[in-house]
Amino acid sequence: MRPATITGARRIANVRTTAYTHTERGGRRNAIGVRLSGSQVMSASADWSRYPLGTRFQIVGTADRYVIDDYGGALIGTNTIDLYKTSRSSMRQWGVRHVDIDIIEWGSKEQSLKVLNPRRKNRLIRRMITGLEQKA
Repeated sequence: MRPATITGARRIANVRTTAYTHTERGGRRNAIGVRLSGSQVMSASADWSRYPLGTRFQIVGTADRYVIDDYGGALIGTNTIDLYKTSRSSMRQWGVRHVDIDIIEWGSKEQSLKVLNPRRKNRLIRRMITGLEQKA
């Protein structure tokens, strides 16, 4: 299995993706307290030190567009992006896929830190904060 690599200014190849839905532990709201989006620009979850809050991307070869507006403990320290699906069946149907993504707009390190800093007591959150602070 190849690691994810940047193959151009904005394309990232071979990104591992999984799927989640609102009936799982996190519920219907994302990390910033807004309802998860399953239409037009859909919600996605990732390690914010790799894909900062607000990062917008499209899966190559599809019309599917996502925004990173959530994070999950299992994603921290990985290059995996968890895609929000509106039902358990579509979540299961997605499974695990390696896809190429086009970054439409990179998110904000500053906005990520603004959301994460009040939560820094959590060990996994501290890992994301450290990763963000080490970036130039």
